[in-house]
Amino acid sequence: MPGARGRLLVAGWFSFLHGEVTAGDVLALDRVRDVLGRAGIAHDVVWSPGFRPGVLHLEDVRPEEYSHLVFVCGPVHGRQVEELHERFSHCVRIAVGTSIVDPASTAVTGFHQVLARDAVDCEPGRDLAARAPALPSRPVVGTVLTHGQQEYGHRRRHQEVAERLGDWLLGKDCARLQLDTRLDTRDWRLCATPDQLESVLSRLDLVVTDRLHGLVLSLRAGVPVLAVDPVEGGAKVSAQASACGWPALVAGERMDQGELERWWDWCLTSGRADAQRIAAEFREGVVEDGADRLVRALRACGG
Repeated sequence: MPGARGRLLVAGWFSFLHGEVTAGDVLALDRVRDVLGRAGIAHDVVWSPGFRPGVLHLEDVRPEEYSHLVFVCGPVHGRQVEELHERFSHCVRIAVGTSIVDPASTAVTGFHQVLARDAVDCEPGRDLAARAPALPSRPVVGTVLTHGQQEYGHRRRHQEVAERLGDWLLGKDCARLQLDTRLDTRDWRLCATPDQLESVLSRLDLVVTDRLHGLVLSLRAGVPVLAVDPVEGGAKVSAQASACGWPALVAGERMDQGELERWWDWCLTSGRADAQRIAAEFREGVVEDGADRLVRALRACGG
């Protein structure tokens, strides 16, 4: 047990500069940290600087300050794991919740003990992520953005709008889902039918879009929309928001963080009731549309 001689350092693939951070890795880490904390075992966690800057990184660690190294989750293989054995050779080294592909490899044999989740000729154990502490719910936000619409010429702000929205969304604590209204029967990454897309939209908490149909289809599903008109002076997105009576609209050329934050908060609170009211209007045909007028036009023309 770590004690007066030093502390325990927790590492994993999430620690390497050229490693990989997955949700499963982080949840496995949370499970280990929870167990260590309840056991009263002090420990530090080392992160990849590319994923989490401003915290403890491997290059900052002084190995002599630690008596134990715990490696969490993922496959035990490769040079990066072997380098941990070399750098922390004085430490007691334990791997937990890992996969063992080659039991004879130096990466594996370098550990004093391996508590594997799966290995050759061994009964598999449940992944550590399964028993990680419960997580708070986060908004699920769909994005429907376009870089096209060349027909608007010098009034186009599509690229700027998409980039600024992307940068802003990076700072939002939400689950982001990139969507496209384009249908394709040959590309599995896209919906093939409108009902498939509507099934996705209906499960979201919010949609952020600069597309007319991103706005309309989201409202049709009863989901609040933060709409940005990417055309300077306003065009079809603004017109459709007005026609639908939807207030959460931002002009692309005047887009600022304060305005985005205000409508974000509104959409995630009282905005859903308004979206569902508009969806009901769509279904009930409260407002006449072009198809209604088409019939009258055809009859007037003798059709």
